[in-house]
Amino acid sequence: MSEPIKTVRIEVVPREPRRRGLILRSRRVEITTAILALAVLLAVGSGFLGARLAANAASAGDGVDAAGAGAGALAEFPVDTASGDAEVLRLGYFGNVTHALPVAGVQKGEYQSALGATRLETQIFNAGPAAVEALNAGAIDAAYLGPNPAINSFVQSGGESVRIVSGAASGGAQLVVREGVKSASDLRGATLATPNLGGTQDVALRVWLKQNGLLVDTTGGSDVTINPTANARTLQLFRDGAIDGAWLPEPWSTRLVQEAGARVLVDESSLWENGAFPTTALAVNTEFLKKYPATVKKLLAAELETKDWLVSGLRSDPGATLSVVNDGLKATAGAGLPPSVLETSVQNLAFTADPNASLYPILLRNGVAAGVTKDADVTGLFDLRILNELLAERGKNPVSAAGLGAE
Repeated sequence: MSEPIKTVRIEVVPREPRRRGLILRSRRVEITTAILALAVLLAVGSGFLGARLAANAASAGDGVDAAGAGAGALAEFPVDTASGDAEVLRLGYFGNVTHALPVAGVQKGEYQSALGATRLETQIFNAGPAAVEALNAGAIDAAYLGPNPAINSFVQSGGESVRIVSGAASGGAQLVVREGVKSASDLRGATLATPNLGGTQDVALRVWLKQNGLLVDTTGGSDVTINPTANARTLQLFRDGAIDGAWLPEPWSTRLVQEAGARVLVDESSLWENGAFPTTALAVNTEFLKKYPATVKKLLAAELETKDWLVSGLRSDPGATLSVVNDGLKATAGAGLPPSVLETSVQNLAFTADPNASLYPILLRNGVAAGVTKDADVTGLFDLRILNELLAERGKNPVSAAGLGAE
């Protein structure tokens, strides 16, 4: 009989905002292991967001010609096919709807079943930078995280630290605001929140504000104040009137709408061609991928099985399917979600193994436009060979690395 899955919860609490002379105290954080991660600045390329960059998206697979991590970054390194399976796989993810694949897959036992004799250990994070710190330090072997933290890890390590081996979720992010805010101009002088500085939603907000003529500077002197804040704390701050809105992933944007009276000002899907943009990807420590490709294949097989179950279940029996997801959220985040919040959240997401690699150069350019990163090259970030092998075995079409790695 396999050993029970060991779960560690890691939570990063960003610095709270100061407003009207009062210091807002953060809530007590209960953790088993704490990693205090610096809000890292992403080293990526330049550009603008969404539909206005449709022309760039069409040619995004060419990558970015720039100084940085990419060009020689082991796009197709040899793997050790004789090493067998790892004794343990340490997997990180968030207790969040955007991470529904590992949340539900671990909950229903799919991941441990697929891994067989390899013991699964999970660690729960609440921010991408903390997961990246753990990946880079070798504390975990793989993690579900947003595209920008994955890019950052790759660039900061000179292309050595991680490979994105699959997508997991697309969509599911909105700018939600208080009543009375009807356009970008109404946000002059406002205070907004994002999950973490330089993260995927933070970059999206900064670029959107800049496109709409508002000055946003990470060093001060801005038309809009942006405070990196833990999502749960953002909900309370919005209720208290301490912030005017936030650019958030699901389910937090929906929670602010349904539980705190916010309204959606911008659905990020409206800013991207065809409404699709990467939200969650699966990144694996490069050394682990080299040494244990058979274990990574089993991890990806578990993801694909869970994705098929989730997508099919949401069509045929959404109540029972969402009940499993909610049980997973209770186990990882400490609490489930009201049914209406969970239903709305999943409707705003697409669960897919395609990482949407062609959009990563746009994310790079967005980082420069947002003023939170420098130019870089991420050629070699993706290794989709194992994923495409599994898709071929299932009679499905391959996914593309868009010239940014092996496929």
